[in-house]
Amino acid sequence: MVSRTLRTPDDLIAAGLAPKAARAGLSAVAARYATAIAPAMVSLIERPDDPIGRQFIPDAAELNAAAHESVDPIGDDALSPIKGIVHRYPDRALLKPTLTCPVYCRFCFRREHVGPDGGVLTVAELDAAIGWIADHPAIAEVILTGGDPLVLSARRVGALLHRLGAIGHVRRLRIHTRVPVVAPERITGELVAALDIETPLFVVLHANHAREFTAAARAALARLRYGGVPLLGQSVLLRGVNDSSPALRDLFEAMLASRVKPYYLHQLDPARGTARFHVPIAEGRALIASLRGTISGTALPTYILDAPTGKTVLEPSPVGHRNGLC
Repeated sequence: MVSRTLRTPDDLIAAGLAPKAARAGLSAVAARYATAIAPAMVSLIERPDDPIGRQFIPDAAELNAAAHESVDPIGDDALSPIKGIVHRYPDRALLKPTLTCPVYCRFCFRREHVGPDGGVLTVAELDAAIGWIADHPAIAEVILTGGDPLVLSARRVGALLHRLGAIGHVRRLRIHTRVPVVAPERITGELVAALDIETPLFVVLHANHAREFTAAARAALARLRYGGVPLLGQSVLLRGVNDSSPALRDLFEAMLASRVKPYYLHQLDPARGTARFHVPIAEGRALIASLRGTISGTALPTYILDAPTGKTVLEPSPVGHRNGLC
């Protein structure tokens, strides 16, 4: 079993996840976009184009940008009043304390920014970002994202949560993360203790395939659950990963089995070089419709399209399609 994260074309070739002939193409991709496949995910890859390998193994097609694709598909840059903050909704703000991840998804909408060199906000930058939140009393909820906030040490996570919780008008916190499934060893007792704060806190897990819920992942999620942390799930609809009724059903059932409530199913954001993952919206709607009546309503997330102006619900709704969701 691989015991270290795969980061380079040579790592991928040595692990049997790419042929030697692909080295030049992989090197070109690596020069532009970060690559990392954590051991927990490497061990799940049965072949490079399976639902796990497809998510994480680079492909030369990533260098081909379609006309509709963008370096900033949901407008993060334009909506960033200060480094580390994205402010899209009046009562919510994103805080990105780091741009580092344990794995780098090949479809990531922040792929132009994330990477091992993204590091963390400096002390001064973090102070300024928290000061900005404190100066905006309309902000009732702060969502920690990145990068992946749970790559930070338990001490830093705890300190950050306590600083945010001390702001009187911040009533809720969220952490968006892939760590419990891709690096479950990071969900330690120390980290769970750091999440035990007075301010209501939700952990939102990003997972796209049922096989990501390994025994180690389920144990990590149980540690969070036993620590009193409510768990929500979000996924991205991806060609070749979960673009079938059985795959989505298995994914959402796997979430519920670990007491993770499926929350959002995202339409793929049109980041550059991600066209091979695209599933048309009409097909996504049909997939969601095919699940209704076949699984519990608690297993069905909201199917959404993200945009700089906000999220659009893609399922037919008697109350309209636009909602202020975050």
